[in-house]
Order: sequence, then C-alpha cells, then structure tokens
Amino acid sequence: MQKNEIVSHIAKTRVMAVVRIDSLERGIEICEGCLAGGVDVMEISYTSENADEYIRQLNQKYKGRMLIGAGTVLDGPTARNAILAGAKFIIAPTFSKEVALMCNRYQIPYAPGCTSYSEMVEALEYGASFIKCFPISNFYGPDLVKIVKTPLPFMPLMISGGITLDNVRKWLDDGADCLAVGGLLTKGSREDIAANAAKLMAEVNK
Repeated sequence: MQKNEIVSHIAKTRVMAVVRIDSLERGIEICEGCLAGGVDVMEISYTSENADEYIRQLNQKYKGRMLIGAGTVLDGPTARNAILAGAKFIIAPTFSKEVALMCNRYQIPYAPGCTSYSEMVEALEYGASFIKCFPISNFYGPDLVKIVKTPLPFMPLMISGGITLDNVRKWLDDGADCLAVGGLLTKGSREDIAANAAKLMAEVNK
C-alpha cells in the first residue's frame, strides 16, 4: 500500500487496537476478535519483547485483512526494524526527528505523541501523518479535541488514552480523526474483544 492509502484507511476505520502481547497465539486471538467486530487496524507495541517477529508473522497471516503497524517506536533503528518486519505505520509516545526522517525516507505514516501546540506543529513540519494525543488525552478528556482544533483545525488527531464506550461518541463528534484503543480491544476472550470492537464501530458508523 502507498502512504496515502494507509493514512486514508486509518482515517476511514477511525479505531485502532493498541496491542501488547507476549505470544503470537494471543496476537492471533486479538486479531480474530477485532476483525469479527469490524476493527481492521492494529498497532503492535515495541514494549513486547518479540515485536518484530509478531509484526512479521501477523502480517503474513492477515495480509489484506488487518493493517498492522508498530507502536512505542522511540528511535530510528527501531523504526527501520519495524518497517523491515512489514509495519505499515509507526507510532510513538514521543516525537523524534530521527524517526520522522526514517519514516519519510521509506514513505511510512508516522504518528508521534505530542503534548503542546509547538510540538504538534513541529511534528507536522517533519511529515507526521497524525498527532498522537498522549498522555494528555487522559487528563483533558474529549474536550481536548476542540481545545486543539479551534486554533488548528487542520491538525489530524489520534487519541490515545481515556477512551470508553460511554464517551467514544463525544470524541468522534468533536472531531477526533482516530481512536487508539487498548483494554477494550485487547483484554478478555476473542468474543469479548469482538463485542467491544462491534460497539466501537457502531459508534463510528453512526
């Protein structure tokens, strides 16, 4: 997929599973649950010891069905490893010029975590496709979107943290471009994950 196609896919689905796993089997179970509920975008965090291998194997198994990227990417070498493993996008809790340049070089969407207007604008100048609101979304809640987008309506925001089934509609109505969801899409059985994914996508489709 081309970079613009990946960005469009994420923006259309609007929900992304944030996954931390310690086995491929659990990754498959989460993938199956997410797909059953309509969520087809997933981030594999580099807090997982074998993230490269999980990304590679899940990409092979779900090619064309699940868009899989890498999360918690803090430096250029890790970004390159993720890209070689097949990651279709790169996400981080921080903004790194080194990672931004690596992603631009290989035309991979990058979503760095930012906490200030200055940092957000600088990240856009370095080619960020989305601005990950982390950890500030946990503190401001859904009002954060309007706080950011009133002076910067062009800012593509990926919300990470503070998302619940009760407030997901508020996040979307206020203009969040993507919701990166952890617990709801990674805890419990395949059936639990599928049920939560379906509820999230029902709000998106409204």
